[in-house]
Amino acid sequence: MNNNNRHPADGKKPITIFGPDFPFAFDDWIQHPAGLGSIPAAQHGAEVAIVGAGIAGLVAAYELMKLGLKPVVYEASKMGGRLRSQTFEGTDGIIAELGGMRFPASSTAFYHYVDMLGLETRPFPNPLTPASGSTVIDLEGKTYYAEQISDLPALFQEVADAWADALEDGARFGDIQQAIRDRDVKRLKELWDTLVPLWDDRTFYDFVASSKAFAKLSFHHREVFGQVGFGTGGWDSDFPNSMLEIFRVVMTACDDNQHLIVGGVQQVPMGIWRHVPERCVHWPAGTSLASLHNGAPRPGVKRIARATDGTLAVTDNWGDTRHYAAVLATCQTWLLTTQIECEESLFSQKLWMALDRTRYMQSSKTFVMVDRPFWKDKDPVTGRDTLSMTLTDRLTRGTYLFDNGDDKPGVICLSYSWMSDALKMLPHPVEKRVKLALDALKKIYPEVDIAGHIIGDPITISWESDPHFLGAFKGALPGHYRYNQRMYAHFMQDDMPAEQRGMFIAGDDVSWTPAWVEGAVQTSLNAVWGIMKHFGGSTAAENPGPGDLFAELGPIALPD
Repeated sequence: MNNNNRHPADGKKPITIFGPDFPFAFDDWIQHPAGLGSIPAAQHGAEVAIVGAGIAGLVAAYELMKLGLKPVVYEASKMGGRLRSQTFEGTDGIIAELGGMRFPASSTAFYHYVDMLGLETRPFPNPLTPASGSTVIDLEGKTYYAEQISDLPALFQEVADAWADALEDGARFGDIQQAIRDRDVKRLKELWDTLVPLWDDRTFYDFVASSKAFAKLSFHHREVFGQVGFGTGGWDSDFPNSMLEIFRVVMTACDDNQHLIVGGVQQVPMGIWRHVPERCVHWPAGTSLASLHNGAPRPGVKRIARATDGTLAVTDNWGDTRHYAAVLATCQTWLLTTQIECEESLFSQKLWMALDRTRYMQSSKTFVMVDRPFWKDKDPVTGRDTLSMTLTDRLTRGTYLFDNGDDKPGVICLSYSWMSDALKMLPHPVEKRVKLALDALKKIYPEVDIAGHIIGDPITISWESDPHFLGAFKGALPGHYRYNQRMYAHFMQDDMPAEQRGMFIAGDDVSWTPAWVEGAVQTSLNAVWGIMKHFGGSTAAENPGPGDLFAELGPIALPD
């Protein structure tokens, strides 16, 4: 497998998104020569409805097709979901990544599909990484230029050290990461299951403010930590979230060693849609998801209900109703009450509580295309880059620079913001958003004429204003562990009443790692196992699936 040298050659076993809540090796399962399992021949060709053509829906559809079922994919908006790459008008491959744009090397199940498609990756230009070249931190009107953290005042290193010390002291960070590297399930569960009841009802900010490491420092240190953060930029918009959410991100290295997909990440879902598997049960050689659908998915879903014959009746936006033995909903969970008339009896009331209590985070991005990567020009006086990756407490928050080559247009993400900062952009048209961002950056770079380099039309997005999404991704609040556990475990259906079986859910908001594509892929693979079992299938003895090991490895249940 081509891994594009994503893992550093330091001799250590890599950190992967292996648990910590459910330490099952999804990457090994999907690559095993025995395959994911088999379905009785009598069920070959049976249809399964897949609601949503994002990465979760398409991974499930692809794997179910390989097992001999016929996935029927429904999509109300754009294929790819939040893996959305928009090409600038008139260009060839100059893109803005409107959703997911940086993918940690620890996302090994996701990268299985990236590598299957032969796509190229390269390091993402995060702050203070070689890929960004240089970083400017602008806080409280003061501007600092750095090519590495040692170029910054001691304050910033003190903040970074305090964060590392807080994790070690409060969560045995090193021990948990070592258990993940070793895939030591017993040790990992022992350590993680101790943290869950301690931190489920406490916030990220509580962890920082109450840690011994930060207690020794000033409030200003905490403030800088919120604005500049660790790894990928400021994380103060996550301060209200459950600390468990943050533990998962850092323990599985989601915030580290991130790559972008050259040419745009939307190539991954679209590539899966068109890919012809080497091995495919029942279907003739050359079959792909695209060919099974005559080239396009079905329309969006308007209603899901239990039919009198016990099947699930799926009605699309144009009124066509089809019956299925199983349905997989991969849309964001709020859509099951706002966009889709989903019959209440299909889920338990406890699960409905979990689906409805999901809390989504707002997110806004504004991109412009420029004539060339002019930011690499050196200032003749200072010798510094003309423009740098920029973190600031101003309206823009994070500004990222994408170099497509000296002979091609560059792309600037003028502003990448979250929550209240994203809401400040929400009412404004794209031209006003660009002006607000340029005005803020002018205060940091008074001599730089960014506007003079802009070509083409700008591109922007606010995920919360899209009725098919209602937000960028989940951000679990304190006390939400039980809700997440119900949603995640829903693919295990043996103990459910008959009226609830056959209806499955997947997606990053069902996972333990919202906002990270690996969570969408892993929950999709859980659903594949559940649907396979629903049709009477089973895994090979030498390659047990997630459901086969769930009783042993599954997340702990906190008492109600």
